[in-house]
Amino acid sequence: MNDFLSASILGIVEGITEFLPISSTGHLIIVNEFIGFTGQFAKMFDVVIQLGAILSVIVYFWKRLIPLGHNSSAKNHRIFDLWKKTLVGVIPALGIGFLVGKYIEKLLFNTTVVAIALIVGGLILVFIENKRPSVRISSIQDLSYKTAFLIGLIQCLAMVPGTSRSAATIIGAMLLGATRVVAAEFSFYLAIPTMVAASAYTLLKAGMVLTSHQLLVVACGFFVSFIVAWMVIAGFMNYVSKRDFKPFAYYRIVLGIFVLMYFSFLQS
Repeated sequence: MNDFLSASILGIVEGITEFLPISSTGHLIIVNEFIGFTGQFAKMFDVVIQLGAILSVIVYFWKRLIPLGHNSSAKNHRIFDLWKKTLVGVIPALGIGFLVGKYIEKLLFNTTVVAIALIVGGLILVFIENKRPSVRISSIQDLSYKTAFLIGLIQCLAMVPGTSRSAATIIGAMLLGATRVVAAEFSFYLAIPTMVAASAYTLLKAGMVLTSHQLLVVACGFFVSFIVAWMVIAGFMNYVSKRDFKPFAYYRIVLGIFVLMYFSFLQS
């Protein structure tokens, strides 16, 4: 398959799945297998296009994330407070990822693990929606540092591919008393330092020198991922303000079963 076509397909997949509770890493692993885009460059590519999706968060939530001189001191204080909570939330992922990240990648990055994680995560989402935990956090300002840390701890479950970082943080936040909107919004914010740190670590570890062709392929995937993710964020925030996460749960379960059956058939 043409490299730029592969880059565009993967950019679309990343842009759609990064912030939905359906696992971007899991989808990229599955799609890479289907289109035959594998190897060291493919792994590096998947990391870089995640940064395109992260950039879309900064652009979309610009006024809530960037302290500006013309803002009131109260608003800038809220922005700094948000960043401090976000950094507290990323501490568990940095520590645990540093200790066991390479072992997880070596042992768990395969379609069987992805499929099982998709199914289990979908079942948990259905359970949470049916249980409907009591709400005590209706805005980001209500989120305590302790709660932010606990959400970050639960986020570490997403190191298992197929779990979904956004699903883990959303489920964690809702279990701890946040509304769907607060859970989704904090998941977006937490993605920024989490994915930047993970991407920087992966890129430094890879230490690759890219050709001009490879740079263009990466740029293509990055741009497509950014544009698609920006549109998805806008639609997702509107969606969660009105509806629950059950459709995503059912999608995860169906996809997980399909992947198990498909790759089991290929290996038989």
